[in-house]
Amino acid sequence: MTAIAPADESQLAAAIAEAAAARTPLAVEGGGTRRGLGRPTQTAATLSTAAISGVTLYEPTELVISARAGTPLDEVETLLAGNRQRLAFEPLDHRPLLHSSGTPTIGAAAAANLSGSRRIQAGAARDSLIGLRAVNGRGEVIKSGGRVMKNVTGYDLVKFLSGSYGTLAVFSEVTFKVVPVPETEATLVLTGLDDEAAVKALSVALTSPWSVTGAAHLPAMDQAPARTLIRIDGFEPSVRERTGKLAGALAAFGAIEPLPETDAAALWQAVRDGTVFNPLKRAVIWRISVRPGDGPRLVAELRRALPCRVFYDWGGGLVWVAATDTGDSAGALVVRDAVALVGGHATLVRAPDDVRVAVEVFEPQPAPVMDLTRRIKATFDPEGILNPGRMYAGV
Repeated sequence: MTAIAPADESQLAAAIAEAAAARTPLAVEGGGTRRGLGRPTQTAATLSTAAISGVTLYEPTELVISARAGTPLDEVETLLAGNRQRLAFEPLDHRPLLHSSGTPTIGAAAAANLSGSRRIQAGAARDSLIGLRAVNGRGEVIKSGGRVMKNVTGYDLVKFLSGSYGTLAVFSEVTFKVVPVPETEATLVLTGLDDEAAVKALSVALTSPWSVTGAAHLPAMDQAPARTLIRIDGFEPSVRERTGKLAGALAAFGAIEPLPETDAAALWQAVRDGTVFNPLKRAVIWRISVRPGDGPRLVAELRRALPCRVFYDWGGGLVWVAATDTGDSAGALVVRDAVALVGGHATLVRAPDDVRVAVEVFEPQPAPVMDLTRRIKATFDPEGILNPGRMYAGV
């Protein structure tokens, strides 16, 4: 497969315009760490933004950073850490789960709307994205939003393109608002709760006035007891007071203990990246969003038909599922039926290529919405050359 690696935005626009003229389908990627995410594409060339790299603006006092799309994510995070700042949305790293290599990029974090456990408090990646530059499927440069927090216009397009997985436009530069790193953080653990009781405890924590930034439940597995995790951060006196009050509010659910800081950091990273349940290499992985209170019911339905491991993030609103013995369908019928009972949507995160071609990877859309999706695709990418079929067959 031909590899195209433009060095700047003008070369990116020229490459896409040339591909559109020749109707050459392109597999769009940043650092190449998520090739196994989404449906496999049938393309003649790979278009990488990895060479379009570098931070173009960083104003610590304004809490804003702009970087070209191919800038390594760890480069951005290292620069921010030097001023005790960070990206608010805690972008997950798919490499451990997908067994992939490469370097995650800041553009991919925006294009895939990657968000970790702090989403419950800080919002998704798109909520921190305030500006972008991109090239659509015609080879035209698009600019939306801005580089400062005030007088920013074009929010709708910024938010709309985040999460489109490179199917509508290829990002060349992104601008994020950032947040200060808190002075300290603490993680409280409840041990031995079943799924329903755990989600109730997490709901009490999340509806409290004590600003919880992480709420996850890990059911018992591999001889380890069930653990329910609640994270709070901020200034040390405030964290100490809030954790004490939260422990009191949760007393009805059992004894609650603090987790050592180093253990907590590693555990939250595993929760963020979907590896905390140590899935078998042959297991297929689903990521399912539901109303938090419906998570245990969804899992009960899944367990009736699928041998699986699960854990909960976002207070129970995000359910990770690692299923084995699913046959050639990755258990899609079981998963979709279970989701239909409670409402929500499911994404197939990991499965062999032949399975991801045969089943819907993203939640199937109703016919009117699918028609709108096709028309939007035709507007941004009339020749259908950008990641064709990555999200939905024929789109």
